[in-house]
Amino acid sequence: MATPLSDTSLSPLKTIAVVGLGTMGTGIAEVLAGAGRDVVGIDIDEARAARCVTALEASTARAVERGRLTEQQRTDLLSRVTTATGLAAAADADLVIEVAPESYEIKQQIIRELDGIVRPETILATGTNALSVTRLAADSARPERVLGMHFFNPAPAMKLVEIVSCVLTAPAAVTAVTNLALDLGKEPVAVGDRPGFVADGLLFGYLNQAAAMYEANYASREDIDAAMRLGCGLPMGPLALLDLIGIDTARTVLEAMYAESGDRLHAPAPVLKQLSEAGLTGRKAGRGFYTYEAPGSAAVVADALTPREDGSAAEGRPVRAVGVAGSGTMASGIAEVFAKAGYDVVLAARSEEKALGAKARIGKSLARSVDKGRMTAEAAAQTLERVRPTGSYDDFADVDLAVEAVAEDLEVKRQLFATLDKVCKPGAVLATTTSSLPVVACARATSRPQDVIGMHFFNPAPAMKLVEVVRTVLTADDVHATVREVCTTIRKHAVDCGDRAGFIVNALLFPYLNNAIKMVEEHYASLDDIDAAMKLGGGYPMGPFELLDVVGLDVSLAIEKVLHREFRDPGLAPAPLLEHLVAAGCLGRKTGRGFREYAKR
Repeated sequence: MATPLSDTSLSPLKTIAVVGLGTMGTGIAEVLAGAGRDVVGIDIDEARAARCVTALEASTARAVERGRLTEQQRTDLLSRVTTATGLAAAADADLVIEVAPESYEIKQQIIRELDGIVRPETILATGTNALSVTRLAADSARPERVLGMHFFNPAPAMKLVEIVSCVLTAPAAVTAVTNLALDLGKEPVAVGDRPGFVADGLLFGYLNQAAAMYEANYASREDIDAAMRLGCGLPMGPLALLDLIGIDTARTVLEAMYAESGDRLHAPAPVLKQLSEAGLTGRKAGRGFYTYEAPGSAAVVADALTPREDGSAAEGRPVRAVGVAGSGTMASGIAEVFAKAGYDVVLAARSEEKALGAKARIGKSLARSVDKGRMTAEAAAQTLERVRPTGSYDDFADVDLAVEAVAEDLEVKRQLFATLDKVCKPGAVLATTTSSLPVVACARATSRPQDVIGMHFFNPAPAMKLVEVVRTVLTADDVHATVREVCTTIRKHAVDCGDRAGFIVNALLFPYLNNAIKMVEEHYASLDDIDAAMKLGGGYPMGPFELLDVVGLDVSLAIEKVLHREFRDPGLAPAPLLEHLVAAGCLGRKTGRGFREYAKR
């Protein structure tokens, strides 16, 4: 019979065994030893145990060079780590953290053996991110002492630790491990037992969709990755991240998630299976979605899929004057971008008063740039001089490129394109900045659909580097080439994609946001824990609920509906909680309340 677990039966977690000395196990050992714990590193592979010591020596030497450790601190840290090749070395441990391969058979065998070795009060923590902690605990003779302690890679740098409890876990064990995480300088987040937990549960669905997008030849690997880095501020693109994590590991996590959720968004994209079974598992193999200099290297080298430097074979049309239709923040931002690049800009709105207001907004933006030393007062004055506000689209008669940035309403856009068709000269390129509506519908409102293309800028346009260039089946090659050339001139990074809902960024971003809302609906985790998990574990600049409140819940709901309507996937149906908040008028920061409440301005 197992000994009841109480706060008093727990000894301080001073000696900790780490089972599995791969990259993650070595990183965890470094973190523990750096916080003054005695660490026993255990691996059945003697060579791997030796590599762990070598890696710790190299890592701590770098820390000394960078001034993060003194030579004495390094010596002390290394002295606290011993290695062994048998589980018997864990006999005196207060806590054992296993980070063995993601296999029930392997992990259960380790836990069963540890049951007969460690003291009755020792806590057993699994580092799994894909397997059921409940199932692992149930196989132990002391299930109340088994929980999950999910570190993120690289463990010394990443702040997040997910503390995973199940119905069998004793609260005292959770408290002890949570306190340890805090003592290590980590941010513990308490989560329940389901595959992926919070961070990976949201992250891997997004990575899977990116893989499926690539597999469908919708966009190149380079464009998918650049779009998510530049459009969302992520540290890595999804396909590069899959290569770093390991494509085989990602497939294992997704299989576990799909087995529980039945959600098609979690069903591993076939390309993940193909690459895994071919041994092309990412950086560790030297090849995955990208090709690397050598196995384990981070340096990407050119291969057969690398885009050629000479770019488009077609030659673009000359562009000297640009028309921007609209008077909102996006329209004024786009007009500013073109004027800064030296183009003469006609800024047209429904009235001259609105156009003048938009130009005034540009003036204020330029003044801020001058104040911050980003441009001279003379350059700002010259830029503003290039913008001519007008209340009539007739003034677009001589522009070479007309960019609409009016309301995200298909009928409004269609009417505007019919007007542009009449007033713009033959050969002028007509572009829409829509983020979710079909570009071809705008094209069909004209007599020259071959001249119509999407140019999806991101807000704020002067600061955001990304432009999604959206070709329809009717767009002429020289129109596409023109827009690519213009993007280079205005110093934007263009990515190519086809005319389907969400393009690249929104098609990957909004299902992730929707899944975060579903986690809250299911009472799996709190807003704060989910936001913290994605910022600390995924490197996101904002948590999903922070971002939703900034974007606007009404805008987010509209995009979710468009995606659901286009792809007909039940997993893309907007979360009911999002619909309820929008119906209640809680639209985010702009109304003072969304998922959170905000002080009134």
